[in-house]
Amino acid sequence: MKTLYLMRHGQTLFNLRGKIQGACDSPLTEMGIEQANIAKNYFKDKEITFDHVYSSTQERAVDTAEIVCEHRDVVRLKGLKEWNFGLFEGESEELNPKIKPGETSYGDFFVDYGGESSEIVQERMNDTLTEIMKKESHKNILCVSHGGSMYRFIQKWLSQEQIKTIKFTNCCILKFEYSNGRFEFIESISQDI
Repeated sequence: MKTLYLMRHGQTLFNLRGKIQGACDSPLTEMGIEQANIAKNYFKDKEITFDHVYSSTQERAVDTAEIVCEHRDVVRLKGLKEWNFGLFEGESEELNPKIKPGETSYGDFFVDYGGESSEIVQERMNDTLTEIMKKESHKNILCVSHGGSMYRFIQKWLSQEQIKTIKFTNCCILKFEYSNGRFEFIESISQDI
C-alpha cells in the first residue's frame, strides 16, 4: 500500500484579491507562508516523512512545497498545474460561470476562451498522479497542486457526498491510499486561519 498526500498551495495575492488564478501566477502572501509552515509542522508532529516530493511548476505551489519540506529537492511537473482558464485569467472571480443545477463542473466553458476543458484537467491530473504512484521507490509521497485541478481529480475518485465534506482551504491536505491503479480517499485536513 502506498500513500499520497495531495496538498493545495498556500494563500496567494490573487486569492486575497479574488482574482481567477489558473495558468497565471501570483506570489504567496504572508498568510500563505504561515499556512505552509503550519502544514510543515503538521507533518512533523505526525512524524510523516516523504520518499519524494512533487509540485506543480507554478511558483505558488513550488514555494509551498519547499517550505513544507524545508527546501529539499522538489520535482516540478506540469501535469500538476492548475486549470488553464484562458482569457478569464487574472479577472475577478465574479466572472466565473455559474454551474447549473445537476452539473458538477464547468465542462468545456473555458475552451472557447483559450482554456482547458474540465475533462482534460481531470485526465491530466489523474495520469500524472497515477504515474507518480506507480514508481517502485514511491511509498509515501507529497504532491502540491491547486484547488481547481485537485477538485477535478477527486471528482474521479470520490462521490459528491464525500466531496461536500472537504474544505478546500489553502494548504488543505487530502490523504489517499494507492494500490493496483486505484486511489482510495482516507481523510482531509484543512486549516482555519
